[in-house]
Amino acid sequence: MADDKDTKDDIFDNYRALLAESAVLTTFSTILYGFLLNVSINVPEDFDLFKQTSMLAALFSMTVAVSLFIMPVIYHHLQYPYRDFEKFKRRGHRFIVFGIIPSLVSLYLSLEIALSSVVGNEIAFVLAAVPFLMIYVFFKMRK
Repeated sequence: MADDKDTKDDIFDNYRALLAESAVLTTFSTILYGFLLNVSINVPEDFDLFKQTSMLAALFSMTVAVSLFIMPVIYHHLQYPYRDFEKFKRRGHRFIVFGIIPSLVSLYLSLEIALSSVVGNEIAFVLAAVPFLMIYVFFKMRK
């Protein structure tokens, strides 16, 4: 009887953790999305076609990311009560992992747009990659 209760508690803890991660990523993504949307609606005068294209790509990418980050919650409501929690956990994990890619693209493009106002379009593409390369290097060196 105690093992059954412990198992249910573990399932609920895992479930809460997955939905909490989804909530944090959704909040981050929607804030960035709102900022990008505001800038795209109130286009600054110095935005050339190159910056506008980058902005639209960032908006599109963040739309995909937000949609993927909210999918664990939607999936929960569509499938509840689910019989296979492991299946729910795997799918929720995939939604979040697949959402990370477009959110990183949007972060890169947002930084590129900001930098291009200061250093020019060509240099901005290179400089915007620096933080991501540093994170990759630090990730590889972690052991």
